[in-house]
Amino acid sequence: MAKKKKPAKKKNLAKKPPPTGTKANANSGATPKSVKPIAALRRELDRLDGEILDALNRRAKIAQTIGNAKQENTQPVYDPKREAKVIQHAVKKNDGPLNDQSIRAIFREVVSGSRAVQAPTQVAYLGPEFTFSHLAALEQFGESTELIPVATISTVFEQVERGQAEFGVVPMENSTDGRVTDTLDCFSRSSLRICGELPLRIHHCLMGIGRQNELEIIHSKPQALSQCRNWLAKHLPSAAPRAVGSTAEAAVSAQANRRIAAVGSERAAVHYDLTILARNIEDNPHNITRFAVIGMVPAARTGADKTALMFEIPHQPGALADTMNVFKRNKLNMTWIESFPIPGSQGRYLFFVEFVGHQKDLHSRKAIASIEKKSVRLEVLGSYAQVEPIG
Repeated sequence: MAKKKKPAKKKNLAKKPPPTGTKANANSGATPKSVKPIAALRRELDRLDGEILDALNRRAKIAQTIGNAKQENTQPVYDPKREAKVIQHAVKKNDGPLNDQSIRAIFREVVSGSRAVQAPTQVAYLGPEFTFSHLAALEQFGESTELIPVATISTVFEQVERGQAEFGVVPMENSTDGRVTDTLDCFSRSSLRICGELPLRIHHCLMGIGRQNELEIIHSKPQALSQCRNWLAKHLPSAAPRAVGSTAEAAVSAQANRRIAAVGSERAAVHYDLTILARNIEDNPHNITRFAVIGMVPAARTGADKTALMFEIPHQPGALADTMNVFKRNKLNMTWIESFPIPGSQGRYLFFVEFVGHQKDLHSRKAIASIEKKSVRLEVLGSYAQVEPIG
């Protein structure tokens, strides 16, 4: 007769605690076996860095070949439509963990470097370095461009007109302070055209070497102080705002005196080794300055463009209303309008108007032709791609 089997003992599935003094007990944050050691991960990073470098140089060689073909066909090296498409495509395909802002910054420099191997690009801007005009020029053209800081907006125009720079970057309007008068004045006297726009989000920082409760004077350019007037009045009521030539000049003065603070960009604080005492002190959280890229060569059509006009109409009743009605009849949406008194005249004005559409579109052509008949003077300042605010 077969013996009955004894029932198997149940195994105790509970994990026993590690013996006292073992590594697991001494270092509860030990790396799990499934994760590679840091040294191995760094070797993998080094390998990937080498592959990235090889790919970048292969890309640059292709860009160089394209540049040679452009020169043979007398095409400009700078192609904002193509450059924007490259960056947008990279951002669209990004699945992380890098955020879109990081991808935009990386590919902006890839594009800038690739352009530089085709031919050097010189760009004049309202300096000095680390002003918002400088940041706009960097955003548009990248670090591999030869950026030329100048003292005034009119000098930016002169640099491009004389061929000492291919392009210029100038502020055109701010969402808080409105038009930039010097830029409009230069357009009234220049043959240069707008070949691009850059709406840059402006975030101001309070920076210095002292403490906030020690401050007696706040330095910055007038526009920056204006954009932060409510914040400064609320948080630093006893500190006197003092206008200086630029946000960079303000940062230099704050470097030398702990009782002076500057209002400017975060990058200016880093560059001048200042402590950021407060961030985002602008009164309008949607504070945007729109910069114009100016040059001799018109921008290529993108299919999502805007066009800017400058015109003078007779000084008589109903003339402006009749002109504005032209845009309505042709179903053109205006995105900007400014009146500007003509220097040295009485009662004469130039009007700056921007609308959605390219100057070669049928409705645009009809509107421009109609306005020209009503105008004493009409100039198309340029057609350029619509751009979403950056920053």
